[in-house]
Amino acid sequence: MKTNLFKRLVLPIAFICFGYTQAQTVSGTVSDENGPLPGANVLVKGTTNGTQTDFDGNYELSDVPNDAVLVFSFISFKTKEVPVGGQSTINAILQSDTQALDEVVVIGYGTQRKSDLTGSVSTISSESIQEMPTTNPEQALAGKAAGVNVSSNSGRPGGNTNVRIRGNNSINANNSPLYVVDGVIGAGPINYLNPNDIKSMEVLKDASATAIYGARGANGVIIVTTKRGSKTGGQVSFDSFISIGEMVRKLDVLNSEEFLQVEMNSYNNAQKYDPVGWANGKYENPMNYRNDRTLFDANGNPLYDTDWQEEATRTAITQNHNLSFTGGDEKTSYGLYLNHSDQEGVLLESYLKRYSGRLVLDGQVKDWLKVGGSFTFNHIEENRVDGGVGGLTALRMMVETLPIVPVKYPSGDYGTNADYPNMEGGENPVNILLNRTNILKTQTFLGDVYANIDIAKNLQLRTSIGANINNTQDNFYSGRELNNLSANFQGEATIRNTRTNYWQFENFLTYDYEINENHRINAMGGLSWQQYDYFYSFAGSRGFTDDFYQYNNLEVGANPLTPDSDVYQWTLNSFFGRVNYSLMNKYLFTITGRLDGSSKFGEDNKRAFFPSAAFAWKVSEEDFLKDSETISNLKFRTSYGETGNSEIGVYQSLASLGSSTAILGGERFPGVGIGTLANPDLKWEKTAQFDAGIELGMFNNRIELETDVYYKKTTDMLLNAPVPTSSGYSNIYSNIGSMENKGLELTLNTVNIRSEDFSWTTTFNISFNKNEILALGEQDDDIFPGPGFLSDTNILRVGESVGSFYGLVREGTWGSDEAAEAAVYGLLPGDIKHADLNDDGQINAADRKIIGSGYPEGFGALFNTFTYKNIDLTVDLQFSYGNDVLNLSRHSGEDRTGQANSYATVLDGWTPDNQNTMIAQNRPSSAYYRSTIDSRMVEDASFIRGRNLILGYNFSQDVLDKFKLKRLRLYASVQNFFLATDYTGYDPEVSTYGDAFAQGITFFDYPKPRTFTLGVNLTF
Repeated sequence: MKTNLFKRLVLPIAFICFGYTQAQTVSGTVSDENGPLPGANVLVKGTTNGTQTDFDGNYELSDVPNDAVLVFSFISFKTKEVPVGGQSTINAILQSDTQALDEVVVIGYGTQRKSDLTGSVSTISSESIQEMPTTNPEQALAGKAAGVNVSSNSGRPGGNTNVRIRGNNSINANNSPLYVVDGVIGAGPINYLNPNDIKSMEVLKDASATAIYGARGANGVIIVTTKRGSKTGGQVSFDSFISIGEMVRKLDVLNSEEFLQVEMNSYNNAQKYDPVGWANGKYENPMNYRNDRTLFDANGNPLYDTDWQEEATRTAITQNHNLSFTGGDEKTSYGLYLNHSDQEGVLLESYLKRYSGRLVLDGQVKDWLKVGGSFTFNHIEENRVDGGVGGLTALRMMVETLPIVPVKYPSGDYGTNADYPNMEGGENPVNILLNRTNILKTQTFLGDVYANIDIAKNLQLRTSIGANINNTQDNFYSGRELNNLSANFQGEATIRNTRTNYWQFENFLTYDYEINENHRINAMGGLSWQQYDYFYSFAGSRGFTDDFYQYNNLEVGANPLTPDSDVYQWTLNSFFGRVNYSLMNKYLFTITGRLDGSSKFGEDNKRAFFPSAAFAWKVSEEDFLKDSETISNLKFRTSYGETGNSEIGVYQSLASLGSSTAILGGERFPGVGIGTLANPDLKWEKTAQFDAGIELGMFNNRIELETDVYYKKTTDMLLNAPVPTSSGYSNIYSNIGSMENKGLELTLNTVNIRSEDFSWTTTFNISFNKNEILALGEQDDDIFPGPGFLSDTNILRVGESVGSFYGLVREGTWGSDEAAEAAVYGLLPGDIKHADLNDDGQINAADRKIIGSGYPEGFGALFNTFTYKNIDLTVDLQFSYGNDVLNLSRHSGEDRTGQANSYATVLDGWTPDNQNTMIAQNRPSSAYYRSTIDSRMVEDASFIRGRNLILGYNFSQDVLDKFKLKRLRLYASVQNFFLATDYTGYDPEVSTYGDAFAQGITFFDYPKPRTFTLGVNLTF
């Protein structure tokens, strides 16, 4: 209506052109079937002459021409136009606009009206996805659906994203959701997709919604539907943005003066903690080598004070361009979508470039036959500079490189820690970033062709063939002069090639029949074949005479590395069906089942059946509520069902062969033997889920509330469980565990203000999930899933949640008055004081306990959208609480004083005058300093983030008409515009490890930038 209003703002000219028309006052009442509507808009069409109804729904409007048309509108109601025709009293009755409830939602193997859903399904539209200018659709999903926890764990372009729907369900199997892209199952993760190509994403959360995917649906399902062609003629669209990213915060590290002071403190304190080593000359006075004129002046003052975080980072420029051509009519439509993205990271040399193209075709060949398909190709190239977690990476050396050395000396040589005596090794981060590359090239083809055949009235057959082919080449080169990385073997080059081929062939019948106005049935049944093939190869070389060839000529290296290759395959055959029955449009029933057979499991357990049932009651359709002026929609729904998890390695039920090498008589001989034990009884991991939900709409749906409670229990959990070492093996895959998740989800949508020129809407969602391990085999032994760092970092224990951090409890430091007690533990005042939980006079593994968790107690988002005429403003806030970060960087950042640069927290180290501190007395690690995982490394990671602030302007219709455009929008945004947290690192939403339960565990992570964006949306 707003477009028509601006398009026709020419009434004053019309008066002149067509002569004087008598004006009058018109009054009346605006109501719906339930009574008057206060606040409804009444407008003389084509003018700005308008008013609103009062509390009783009455209005009065003057200067209304006899031949005018009055436009009546109100939120959640259909707009009505009434010619005046000389009338002085006009009453209008508006009809409820049920479009939101009639919205079609994509579900597994079909669609359904939103009002008829019996399962828990969240929909994210293309408009919502594109509010967040990003190149990764998984990041755009964050905060958009209750129960979906999206952790953007790295600021690297294309960086790691962790998606969990209603918690973790498995230990050794995958916990990521199943992605279905245009019907192609398992086409995830979807970070390779262009967000601008996505029409909608549906998140299937409960068993009623996910059971149709059976053995692969336990972790939830995300259905991605991409845009198709046009049925209303040709259209060209161009969407583009350019952004600038900058570091949000820096870590507080020692400057040159502080480092030299801490180094001297460490030297002086070494005598206290290692008197024997001190007496034997183990420690050298730093003053002896401060006469090096390349680093110090004549007075021993440092010549350099290098800020390595400043030197190793940059202002990052990103550009993203989309061009699409669509066209067609009711019978045939097509679409061509092109994208180029070039994203720089804030670390030097890091980038991601993507080229993608997508072609879609749909054609009504016959009245009974429709065919079509979609074909997507992506080429992605990225330089991953944050590889090698735990090593001397650029991210680590941004903290630990000495501030007293320069990036480069006047001679052109790079500065390094090795230039200053008695320091730990490691190259400066700029040198690493410029002379170490890890280029990952990925080519992805995703395609699906289909045919819809109308066999009879209300009966349709759909047959489709889909494929997902991925080719990945991981090229790595580390330069000949990078100390402690590759200098010892004169450079290293490796190439890893991975190819995966997936295809599916699916056929299903859909029967949709309305018996009468009280009975409606939709039934679907089908069968599916799926196959996945994997191939991997590796080659590498060391010992280069020059860095020129890098990884492009491995034969130049003098020392070839042992080649490697791998290949495997799995297949899946399924039968599935679903029946939806609607009684009187009030009582909705759904029954779903899927029978899956997988090659991954034991001979007698290859098949399993996954059923579900759901019921929904549309209470607002009952006579006692149908005429309510307050409640416009009320629905209760509940479901129960089972889904499975087959995402484990292949051949686990079989005894596999393993290779080894032996040296006999000075010669190398390869050998082959039994590598793993067989388990012919291996079977599916099953998750049973109960869900109960309420959907409530009030005041003509100006307030909408949706809430779900759920309980999930996983049984026959797949564990790589330990076996007696007398067997000659360490573990075997078995079905011996169980786990539960229970939670609450709440989503609230409100239309706070809606007038002709101004509107304000709010969306708020919050989710709570509690995870508990119920069983871990016959003995319920603890399992340490990794990563291992100094000791076990986290633990799986019955009665506790996955993702629990495990370590000692640091109580502070031993004081001077506690010298005798400290001596019991072989320690001195100034040493770290750990809690002796079992009071045995020793600090060891028996004193470890759970000290934190990487998973939040609650998380959610708050969106506010304001529009004023052609201007729109969206404020996107994200929050999380109850989760922690295990900041392993404190190990080297606080515990190795005087050997590398440190965090500034070491300035609070223990001294006789500063004994109330958590930081040990400064000293080298060799002076009997004990560094271990403890509660000092655990930090509260709760946060509130300003995720996105976007301001847009849509040009009016008269401007569009002038330039023959359909749409022109300019916008500016700021992402990550504020962060409120007590966490001291770059960002509390972090993980640098790929282990299943390593969320929140970090060892020097890639910082997330603050990004400023300018963009345009153009259609003509």
